[in-house]
Amino acid sequence: MKNLRQSKILELITEYRLDTQEELQEKLKECGFNVTQATVSRDIRELGIIKSEGDDGVYKYRTVKTREQSDEGGKFSAILRQTVANVAFANNLIVVKTHSGMGSAAGAAVDSMQLPNVIGTLAGDDTLLIIAADNENAKIITKTLNEMIGK
Repeated sequence: MKNLRQSKILELITEYRLDTQEELQEKLKECGFNVTQATVSRDIRELGIIKSEGDDGVYKYRTVKTREQSDEGGKFSAILRQTVANVAFANNLIVVKTHSGMGSAAGAAVDSMQLPNVIGTLAGDDTLLIIAADNENAKIITKTLNEMIGK
């Protein structure tokens, strides 16, 4: 059931402009999947789905990687959940506090995810600095990372 639901989620975000978990939950219900918001949130995290700006300037859900690479995206999420303690932003800078010695691992995971509108990253022992293209994208990236780590 989970695989079928997650396949439907990927189909829905490709077909429709969905930018909230509630909209996605409603579309799933229309397709016969009676799910809670918590389930939708977990599926989004597991599938590596992010919210990013489209060509028209409107934000919507999309996959970070191609469908064939979604398992790899789940690995990055798992790495982040295990290494990251806190994510916060100020202007276009995102500070990711990690457990001691895990800054580079978190940095490698974020770099591998190829998040849109990330200018670059800089990892230390227990901190990762992510530089976003602008303040709004920093806010979105921070939210995406917090959702991935379950905060």
